[in-house]
Amino acid sequence: MKFFNFFTQELALDLGTANTLIIQNDKVVVDEPSIVAINRNTNEVIAVGHKAMQMHEKTHDNIKTIRPLKDGVIADFQAAEALIQGLIGMLGEKRRFFTHLKMVICIPSGITEVEKRAVFDSADHVDSKETYLIHEPMAAALGIGLDVEEPVGHMIVDIGGGTTEIAVIALAGIVTDQSIRIAGHEFTNDIIDYMKRKHNILIGERTAEQIKIHAGAAIADIQDPPSKFAVNGRDMLTGIPKQVFTTHIEIAEALDKSIAKIEEAVIKALEDTPPELSSDIYRTGIFLTGGGALLRGLDKRMSAKTKLNVQVAEDPLRAVVRGTGMALKNSHKYSFLMDRKSI
Repeated sequence: MKFFNFFTQELALDLGTANTLIIQNDKVVVDEPSIVAINRNTNEVIAVGHKAMQMHEKTHDNIKTIRPLKDGVIADFQAAEALIQGLIGMLGEKRRFFTHLKMVICIPSGITEVEKRAVFDSADHVDSKETYLIHEPMAAALGIGLDVEEPVGHMIVDIGGGTTEIAVIALAGIVTDQSIRIAGHEFTNDIIDYMKRKHNILIGERTAEQIKIHAGAAIADIQDPPSKFAVNGRDMLTGIPKQVFTTHIEIAEALDKSIAKIEEAVIKALEDTPPELSSDIYRTGIFLTGGGALLRGLDKRMSAKTKLNVQVAEDPLRAVVRGTGMALKNSHKYSFLMDRKSI
């Protein structure tokens, strides 16, 4: 048995709409955008991750870029398989024909059985012999150091690229949850639309992402506001490239409706929470994880809405993959938290 374990490769994957992270031996070894570049003529994979992202929205007719995941689930099976294969290939380890690959992959809590099967099938195609699935809010809770087995309620709001996962966790289970398809990708689209309406300028997804990082905010009144951000795009009237400047106040206005929908989902989850757990949440507060948690002033805005203490987790971007890694490392201890398929 020891001989068998010597050739076991264990990986934890946060397979996200925007980014995919892989943990091996307690270390994040891959952190790449979830995107694939493919040759249209041959269907050959040209690049995955950062290299493919550099080509995004800059391709000619012979190359297309694909985001295999939409709203947190696999939308393009073949591209998802190519993405996983390519990212695992970045580990640089020679795969032996007798290597036993064991994977834990995190999934949205609102996933259907068909969507779940698509994740299992993708893992099968990269030759995973043992595959576990864990729900994102549970992985996030593990990743920020919460004791998920204790009889105490904790609320997690994980704002990813494709979905926002809201869950109340107690006794190693999800008591109530809301999964909505309003998250980072929707924020990006909001910024693109706002720049079009307000400044008559067309910008791409990558530029909107940079605006979100450098000038993104949930409220206008924040401490240490970022400076004005220069935005380059195409003038809608003349068709000529031009530059405008935007501020965090404008971006807060652009994102207002989407953030309001997330707040509504949080309120709904709180309304569905049993009274004793509500009492716990009043004491423990709400924990924000995921890339969306980095939006300036989001904790302050959500705290004003819920009248609860809201705190951004440490390194929220990697909370889910850290928790997935813990579930992988302690798969026997946390087996009841995961769905399993082994061959």
